[in-house]
Amino acid sequence: MSTQTRPREDLKKKKRQEVVNDFSIQVATVNGSGSQSSNNVLMRAIFRMGVPISGKNLFPSNIAGLPTWFTIRASKEGHAGRKKDIDVLIAMNPGTAREDVESLEAGRVVIYDEKLNLSKIRDDLIYYPIPFSELAGEVVKDVRLRKLIANIVYVGSAAELFGIEMTEVEAVIANWFKNKKKAIDLNVQAAHLGAKYVAENLTKSDPFRIQRMEKTQGKIIIDGNSACALGSMFAGVTVLTWYPITPASSLAETLADYLGRYRMDPETGKATFAVVQAEDELAALGMAIGAGWAGARSMTSTSGPGISLMAEFVGLAYFTETPVVIFDVQRIGPSTGLPTRTSQGDTVSLYYLSHGDTKHVVLFPATMKECFDFSIDAFDLAERVQQPIFVASDLDLGMNNWMADPFDYPEKPLDRGKVLTAEDLERVGTFARYKDVDGDGIPYRTLPGTDHPLAAHFTRGSGHDEESRYSERPEDYTNLMDRLAKKHETARTLVPEPIVRYTKGAEIGIITYGSTDVAMEECQEQLRQEHGIEIHYFRIRALPFTDHLKDFVSRCQKVYVVEQNRDGQMGDLIFLEVKDELGKIRKVLHYDGLPIDARSITDQIMAYERG
Repeated sequence: MSTQTRPREDLKKKKRQEVVNDFSIQVATVNGSGSQSSNNVLMRAIFRMGVPISGKNLFPSNIAGLPTWFTIRASKEGHAGRKKDIDVLIAMNPGTAREDVESLEAGRVVIYDEKLNLSKIRDDLIYYPIPFSELAGEVVKDVRLRKLIANIVYVGSAAELFGIEMTEVEAVIANWFKNKKKAIDLNVQAAHLGAKYVAENLTKSDPFRIQRMEKTQGKIIIDGNSACALGSMFAGVTVLTWYPITPASSLAETLADYLGRYRMDPETGKATFAVVQAEDELAALGMAIGAGWAGARSMTSTSGPGISLMAEFVGLAYFTETPVVIFDVQRIGPSTGLPTRTSQGDTVSLYYLSHGDTKHVVLFPATMKECFDFSIDAFDLAERVQQPIFVASDLDLGMNNWMADPFDYPEKPLDRGKVLTAEDLERVGTFARYKDVDGDGIPYRTLPGTDHPLAAHFTRGSGHDEESRYSERPEDYTNLMDRLAKKHETARTLVPEPIVRYTKGAEIGIITYGSTDVAMEECQEQLRQEHGIEIHYFRIRALPFTDHLKDFVSRCQKVYVVEQNRDGQMGDLIFLEVKDELGKIRKVLHYDGLPIDARSITDQIMAYERG
């Protein structure tokens, strides 16, 4: 990266124009340095002042020692997508300090340990040197503890510089460390030392400030993996099988914690659930399929490499029509790829996973509420259509911090689908496991242990007829595959419908899905305010597509499909769906592993429009 000094801006003018509740703070540290607590204290203190926030952690895939960056975005408008430019850098990592400083736009702020001497790198930034280590040494003498306490010193320093109320910092520290009085006292003391040093030794010369608002009352901060875990518990999951993999591990770990807290039999004290850490992802899915076949609500969670391993068992569940839920928290591939970077690169894989003619239902949550709601819906859909259901999240949604409304307590009963009891079998007098009785492609099933002579049937991954008997007759196989295709068409009517917004006078349409949506509201503002362009908006929430898609494309002169992968996988699926509209569709792609930002979308769209 070039070390050439950027053109100097009129910093005095920028100082006069205060930037209130609309800037980003990036803390550059190293993995394993203990900065997670301090970053959360800083973020949550701003949140407690009523200012909408989001927090994104960019971390390496090793255990400790490599660079990590935590970015807090305060946005009075509630924008939660990644902001492309960093406004305030807190430089705590000597290894990346120069590169971090060089990457900033002119007029931005650098808070740094004065020993790093960063102000010599450029003369068009605002510098605040602070002796973090020395100040931490006033709190603790132990060298190892001093490194941890230095993190809280930068929290206090930033609080003083930007107007973050110290009472809120103290409240978050007390809540974060719970009843550990010694830890609370040490951290509060360190925060006050940082604030005191700034007040007595530095003069504020930047425009950035936090001011109390009333936009976070009643809100929560949560990550998508936790939201999915909560939804799964409320959906009635009883069997969780999994194998550790970034970035999906915390979904299973959090769910296991919830189940241990809320699913113990109050009389016997025994678990009413099963959690199994398998030897690999393939085994995990095999166990989940067996549990689903036996009548349990079962699931597994994984990421792209695990999805690749699961292909054969996914085909088995599809062909035997066994319900199971699979959470895919996507990361960058192929192969090991970048395990701690985000992507939407599994879209086509999930839809067609396994050999032969297979098509699956895939849900794409875009918000914390949808992570919760779609997790519940997935279990209902799995049992209703009797096949694997994928919930496609990603690292950005799954592991980062999002502000959300509290989730609604589910009121609707669980939908177990077409399950015949002994009483049902006695009444109807006949049962064929794979027969389409209702014309929707979905057969009836019985659960093992149903006490009736008609309940028994074979479950096999080879060719079979309506009676579940082994068959290699061409007509039996054709009929079976046609019925599965009909069931897929029925699923179009059962999946969550897209979010569609039409704007008067607009000619351009934009299609997104999943976490890409979070940057779109801000992108729409940029297109409107900077270029006078209004858009129609369409957010896909599931595969297969509903009938809304063709209607949307037909109303637009041009359609931009925005997604986070190299090849535009959702765009290709849309091409196949709307064959007569191919000339309208353009792909807007983002695949560097960082969460997509509004500016990148706007710039790509305008490049198309000009060109």
